[in-house]
Amino acid sequence: MANPSAGPADRRVAVYDTTLRDGTQREGVSYTLRDKLRIARRLDAFGVDFIEGGWPFSNPKDSEFFKRAKDVDWNHACITAFGSTRRAQFAPEDDPNLRALVDTGAPACTIFGKSWTLHVTDVLRISLDENLKLIEESVAFLKQAGRRVIYDAEHFFDGYLADPSYALETLRAAIRGGAEVVVLCETNGGRLPWDVAEIVETVIGTTGHPVGIHAHDDTGCGVANSLAAVRAGARHVQGTINGFGERCGNANLSAIVPNLELKLGLETTARPRLAEITELSLFVSEVANLVPNDHQAYVGRAAFAHKGGVHVAAMRRHPDSYQHIEPALVGNEMRVVVSELSGRGNVLSKAEELGVSHAFSEQEALDDIKQAEARGISFESAEASIALLLRRKDVSYKAPFRILDYQTMVGKRAGTDTFAEATVKLSVGSEVVHTAADGNGPVAALATALRKGLAPFYPEVQRIHLEDYKVRILDGAAGTEAITRVLIDSGNGFDNWSTVGASSNIIEASMHALLDSIEYGLVLAEQTSRDSVYPPSSLGTEPSGAPNPDSPAGAATSADPAEKTNPSHAARRPGSLEAS
Repeated sequence: MANPSAGPADRRVAVYDTTLRDGTQREGVSYTLRDKLRIARRLDAFGVDFIEGGWPFSNPKDSEFFKRAKDVDWNHACITAFGSTRRAQFAPEDDPNLRALVDTGAPACTIFGKSWTLHVTDVLRISLDENLKLIEESVAFLKQAGRRVIYDAEHFFDGYLADPSYALETLRAAIRGGAEVVVLCETNGGRLPWDVAEIVETVIGTTGHPVGIHAHDDTGCGVANSLAAVRAGARHVQGTINGFGERCGNANLSAIVPNLELKLGLETTARPRLAEITELSLFVSEVANLVPNDHQAYVGRAAFAHKGGVHVAAMRRHPDSYQHIEPALVGNEMRVVVSELSGRGNVLSKAEELGVSHAFSEQEALDDIKQAEARGISFESAEASIALLLRRKDVSYKAPFRILDYQTMVGKRAGTDTFAEATVKLSVGSEVVHTAADGNGPVAALATALRKGLAPFYPEVQRIHLEDYKVRILDGAAGTEAITRVLIDSGNGFDNWSTVGASSNIIEASMHALLDSIEYGLVLAEQTSRDSVYPPSSLGTEPSGAPNPDSPAGAATSADPAEKTNPSHAARRPGSLEAS
């Protein structure tokens, strides 16, 4: 592996990932040991230089991680254990924290020490000279134990502004001990890029030693501060995937790495796999059981989404008119969003994206879209409903079925639980079918009745299942007469799609979304002829853990969410292989 501590003249920047340690300090994030190992393997495959596995002295899980990591054949990354300098009352060889680092067997250790006089005198309550000894002796102990040592200078920027000469002395102590790189930590996240750049440049000029940056995002400048440090000469960048971290988060490697490669023209060892960074971002979110941030730079589903009619019209003439890079460079894709802000270009682009014939009036379709949005429909997250709206404008399109009427009944009889029943009358060609079914609630009963009535004509309907059900009240001030929007995510074991309905009657809104869901699934099955790829066991069965649309939560969680990215968060088209 190339030396990640190369000097500022080198174009190579080392990427140090602390998702498994600093990232877990984000509120709501807690990885299992298996989660940590899976993420580490994915980071290694992506090409980061260092993977900080955790603080072994702080908890048994992190200690076990390093034991398990010994059995993994790491292709590229250097597994790194994290800890602190020794305590004042212990010699280095007797300090339990330093011993725990050595015992991990990790080839590299990162330790942090105090740079700010306030922390030395008021937190550690030791002398400034004693703090320098802690730093130098701790680094030297790990170095003598055969470890690569990275020194994290905690609160360095605050410490430098309070007492520049002492902050620099703490770095010199680490360098004397044998640290291969000294990392300037912007721990409180309160500095701005010009402050960071000036101080990094001064440190490099004063010490002549390889320097790194560890930034936080409390001012929204975590990425900017990291890039400013690199421009000033730092060649080691620490951060987390998706910016996970304490408070407002850490510097976001999902944006830093593309910026280093595509904007600054520098090199990372992830360069050959840069197109995998969107997938990596989604993977880490899913393992963390967090909804991906669609609006993240580079990797968010909306990062290259175009909604305004003027924008889309320009994009149809030249793809660079409203995009700063080609989305495929980072594994993402351009999308067109259809809404009341759309123009004819949006409709044409969406039809092309969805593979819908242009045998319809764009203006008429656009008028229908705007009228539907005025009634409370939102097509932005329901591309299957848009596809059907456009198909229905084509006079040659024949719907697989037509609903004639339906009825639901919900009640509670004395001595029994509540019940829900639904009856549905529909036509398929020249035949009329009348069915009934019950369910946990009215929507579940309607879905069962529809599948029951359609199954004799379209056996593939039994493969269509509801994956998520979301309800939003649009005008709460209207009370019980408020417009309700229902979004349904559906799948068939191979494809995934979303549909929408809106009405002041929640059952009617749900029925509109449900009918679109089933119709689109049948159209998709007819188009793709994929019967051979469906497992026979899926016929007529609802997947384990399927959501109950009539429950408050309405959503199921996968037993192993990272094995398959949640299609409602992935950048994909309805019915595309990218969704599965």
